Amino acid sequence: MRKEMNRETAIAKAEAYFNNGFFFKDLARRVAYPTESQNKDRVSELRDYLEKEIWPYLDKMGFTCRIVKNPVNQRLPFLIAQRIEGETLPTVLTYGHGDTVWGMEGSWRPGLEPWRLIKKGDRWYGRGTVDNKGQHTINLAALNLLLREQGKLGFNVKVLIEIGEEMGSPGLHEICTQEKDALRADVLIASDGPRIDPYKPTIFGGSRGVFNFDISLNLREGEHHSGNWGGLLANPGIILAHAISSMVDSRGKILVEALRPDGISEPIQKALAELEVTGAQGPDIDSDWGEPGLSLAEKVYGWNTLDVLALECGTPANPVHAIPSSAWARCHIRFVAGSHPQGFIAAVRKHLDEHGFEQIQITEIRNNNGMATRVSPDNPWVKWAIGSFEKTTDKKTAFLPNLGGTLPNDAFSDILSLPTIWVPHSYGGCSQHAPNEHLLAPIAREGLRLMTGLFWDLAEHPPN
Repeated sequence: MRKEMNRETAIAKAEAYFNNGFFFKDLARRVAYPTESQNKDRVSELRDYLEKEIWPYLDKMGFTCRIVKNPVNQRLPFLIAQRIEGETLPTVLTYGHGDTVWGMEGSWRPGLEPWRLIKKGDRWYGRGTVDNKGQHTINLAALNLLLREQGKLGFNVKVLIEIGEEMGSPGLHEICTQEKDALRADVLIASDGPRIDPYKPTIFGGSRGVFNFDISLNLREGEHHSGNWGGLLANPGIILAHAISSMVDSRGKILVEALRPDGISEPIQKALAELEVTGAQGPDIDSDWGEPGLSLAEKVYGWNTLDVLALECGTPANPVHAIPSSAWARCHIRFVAGSHPQGFIAAVRKHLDEHGFEQIQITEIRNNNGMATRVSPDNPWVKWAIGSFEKTTDKKTAFLPNLGGTLPNDAFSDILSLPTIWVPHSYGGCSQHAPNEHLLAPIAREGLRLMTGLFWDLAEHPPN
């Protein structure tokens, strides 16, 4: 006969799992899979992560698993699993991605490497430790702990793991449409991204969208001597720089009206007023950058931004005394819910034409993914999750209606019509997508406590 647990002993079991090294062991095994989805040579490694790592783990928990073919990219299949305990019980869908960006071997600090989990104090280094293997490992482990001790969860769980998120989640929206009945649930509870502060439990409800486009100007064939032709030939770099300055001013304010949101609603303003953006353990914040009159939280979570990601004119690696023939820039918009990205290109075209830049070409980058999504602070699932976290930690929980970054959350909120609760188990200084990516051990430990308490509360006291 299994010993009855209470909430406190369940959370203590989660801490013991961490303190005894079992979490490290599970994560080390997963980090060892070199799951670079952007590397076309990685085929068996990606599938093995699903079939040899996640499937057996879920199978031991009583889940029924299957691999689903990706209708967009066959190299990047999905794993769908479910454990149904009762048709009248609440059902949670949880999600994660097993793929990573490039390992960047040789660029990590001495003694570190991407495909081996290495502990240096409170920092656990390895590719995928936070994006996203460590994060979904925490959530699955919390479920496993409750099952091992009680033999049941008290609710139903469905799991969706993809291995193409770092390529823009090709096929995810199609799978959510194709498998809509199989993925039907009451709520999405998943993890990705950073906390607003390393020491503050955080929940976010959605994410900003992302939209990339190129602007370019090609004036002539070849480059020409600047002494003989300077002052006679138009310089595409100068023209492109002025075009950019007509769209966004020297302090980052967007000047194209159609690229700006309509405003920030009162409930969102109220939620963002509770947040303190400090840039803890990250770069110093330029507080005078961006839309004037907004708080730091409003700038990054409540507003749109227009940035230049790359700019090229002439031969930057080896400049010569010649008037270049062309110039190019990659522009980047992060936008909040309520914006209309389908009209961005037309708006930029109209703006440039009106400012005398008719020659500049505009090209939308076709790998744009993810519409902006947002969850209201008044949503019952939000209030329930915050209450659970604050009961576990006695800390105030930060709630973001949406993350500043971009996730494919619209697949869940728009296609599956789910309220979405995201619980990040990382922080802004984790070196995500760079060499020396690492998980912060205190956040992982607290994440296990938070998720164990949350899943306990889902069985005992779900939202009405």
